[in-house]
Amino acid sequence: MMTSMTKSRPSDAAKVPTVSIYGLPFSKLNMNDTVAYLTAAIEQRRVTHVITANPIMIMSAQEDPAYHAMMRTAEMIVPDGAGVVWAAGYVGEPVAERVAGFDLLHRLMAEGETRNWSVYLLGTDQQTIDTAAANLQRKFPRVRIAGVRNGYFGPEQDAEVVAAIREARPDLLFVARSASTQEPWIAQYKAELDVPFIMGVGGSFDIIAGKLKRAPVLFQKLRLEWFYRLLQEPSRYKRMLVLPKFVLKVIREKEKVTKTRPIS
Repeated sequence: MMTSMTKSRPSDAAKVPTVSIYGLPFSKLNMNDTVAYLTAAIEQRRVTHVITANPIMIMSAQEDPAYHAMMRTAEMIVPDGAGVVWAAGYVGEPVAERVAGFDLLHRLMAEGETRNWSVYLLGTDQQTIDTAAANLQRKFPRVRIAGVRNGYFGPEQDAEVVAAIREARPDLLFVARSASTQEPWIAQYKAELDVPFIMGVGGSFDIIAGKLKRAPVLFQKLRLEWFYRLLQEPSRYKRMLVLPKFVLKVIREKEKVTKTRPIS
């Protein structure tokens, strides 16, 4: 399918300083500079898929070459997990700060207030996505909600979903699907979607809708937001077991972490 979207140019990507963590280029920009960079990309209608990555995703990419290759197609990878921030500093290539996807969503919505942007919300169950949309509309009344759709659809419905988003022509598309589906789906269809900014937001809609609470500031400062979420969702414990494995891997392989190598 042809699209009117202009592809990102090499010069655009060169403006973002990065550190390679197991072959994945993480942005070193702080939150303010990230928002400024993305705002320019949105205004220029440049395709920009942002991945808010954490250690679990890095480890998944190490185990799955296809997932690693998919992540590298993103226009920007930001350090969402505290473990990523730690790893970058540990190997002597520090990032400015953690750029949390939840905060980035809200910063871009605030930017959209002054720029007449529109947003499409895709993912989770219908009740949650409707409530999240209503809450965001109340908080950002000048951002137009171009559409909402739950995330319960299979490959046979992809064309229908993509067509609906293209017709809505949002400036921002936030996607919340399963960990194994979210980013691969965006990567597969971003050229057809014709949306200048696309980002997977994981469980952010649950928090926005009031189903879950975000970690208190103290937990965030102590880099224990993952632990607070585990207290709310104990079923996530198996995924969380990857975190100490990541730390040990980085410590053991300190000299190799920043080398460009797809799979260990």
